Amino acid sequence: MKIKIKIKILSAAMFGILSFGATAADDSKKMNALFQENCAGCHGADQGGYIAPALNSETLKGRSPTALRSLIMTGSFDTLMPPFYGKLADDDIRSLVKHLQTTPKQPNPAWTIDDMKKSLHVHIKDESTLPNKPTYTIDSMDNVIGVAARGKYGRGDASKAVFINSVTHEKIGEVHTGTAAHIIEFNPTNPRWAYVKTDTAEIFKIDLYSMQIVRSIKTGMNGPSIGISRDGKYIMAGSFVPHNAVILNADTLEPLKTFELEGVDPDGKQVSSDSGMIIGTPFADIFAIALENAGQVWIVDLKDDFPVTKITNVGRHLHDAFLTHGGRNLMVASYDDSIVAAIDLKERKIIKKLPAGCVPHVGGGSAVKVDGRTLGFGTNFGDCDKMVVSVWDLDKMELVKQIPVLGGTESPAAHANAPYVAVDIISKDTRARAIQLIDKKSLEVVKTLDVGGHAYFPEYSADGKFLYVSAGYDGNEVVVYNSHTLEKVATLPMESPAGIFSRGRVKYMTRGLAPDEMKGAK
Repeated sequence: MKIKIKIKILSAAMFGILSFGATAADDSKKMNALFQENCAGCHGADQGGYIAPALNSETLKGRSPTALRSLIMTGSFDTLMPPFYGKLADDDIRSLVKHLQTTPKQPNPAWTIDDMKKSLHVHIKDESTLPNKPTYTIDSMDNVIGVAARGKYGRGDASKAVFINSVTHEKIGEVHTGTAAHIIEFNPTNPRWAYVKTDTAEIFKIDLYSMQIVRSIKTGMNGPSIGISRDGKYIMAGSFVPHNAVILNADTLEPLKTFELEGVDPDGKQVSSDSGMIIGTPFADIFAIALENAGQVWIVDLKDDFPVTKITNVGRHLHDAFLTHGGRNLMVASYDDSIVAAIDLKERKIIKKLPAGCVPHVGGGSAVKVDGRTLGFGTNFGDCDKMVVSVWDLDKMELVKQIPVLGGTESPAAHANAPYVAVDIISKDTRARAIQLIDKKSLEVVKTLDVGGHAYFPEYSADGKFLYVSAGYDGNEVVVYNSHTLEKVATLPMESPAGIFSRGRVKYMTRGLAPDEMKGAK
């Protein structure tokens, strides 16, 4: 009898242990699903950070669980993070905080070319059924502006790409993307095609004439980078998670080749790397891609098996870039070195490393012609002791001036027909409502606009007559100004608008240069 009782007690204990283990595993699975659904789009599918900080046991070590819970409930002031009070149950928020503080950064998951092929979806099988001209009134497709509307929570019905006629300031269509749209690119040879990439690395091929999704493919877990070749035949897309990039057929979105992003960094360490910028150029049939963590820029030739030339020791933590001199020169921002590296894409070598202030960020790039000089403008992504916009003479490759501004800056915008270079302020206070305007000739801040919400991603219309700005967070609208008088001329309601992209970019290559100013390469 005693033996049976002991066995029963032991069995009950084992059952309790197994049940606890199963419950813990289920809870972890539930919390991971909750994280992927609500947080991963900004904080990274691997909890390693993306457009928002990493959230894992290492980065959250020592943080107050109560403070983290409060932050989730209330949101983060003047950032893209909304309040989750009322959206998530309090018990789930508490459990999510515990999960994040006890879970390390996750291993980089695989997402192979076979996974990509399986994700390819054909929405319209017969493209000959599409209209042969726009179904709305517009003088030129160059006048199309696309806005990446994230939606309050980065997914759902409000997450979409919205397209606007930049002459009339009227919405001409929208395409729902399910998760937050991040980048909008336009085919340089066929005005009907646009490509939208989301925070979750899905790419949508859009017919701008009918505002319909034609095809879509998932190229990774997250990562913003995407470029289109000068002939419009190829797309290259990169990921933060996993560490790879892929070349797609731009017509079918079929993946053609993947690249594992790894190499020796400037400190001699072999590393696996996030994908930084990817850019096609009118100069040649190539793509350039920055390996953020490896400090390398790879040049991929669009022939045969897509051979790669590797330029090493470019900088520590590479991110974004822009083109100048007919697309021959590439200006790459290096966060941790406070420089912008100029690369000659013909000679495939570094020309010079230019001083750029702390945490340099160049966005889509801005360059202007002033008094015979090609001037480039670079912003600084962070609160630094000295907050400036750097100006370089890109013909002589030298620093001209560093212009004091209100705070950290992200995305400069310029146009050949507009007098000002516009920069957005990204500080976490009321300064984030500001757009500062720099006079091209005096290189001084001459005007500050209060946009009425967190000011993101200024962009000029194709003709340079209007300046578009996203008033995100508490603004929830796109604001349009006359580029000369700076009078507000229109507002377009939109939930959490972010990046703004003019189709005119395919002609200007770099914002600020007129087509005739960007033809000749040095």
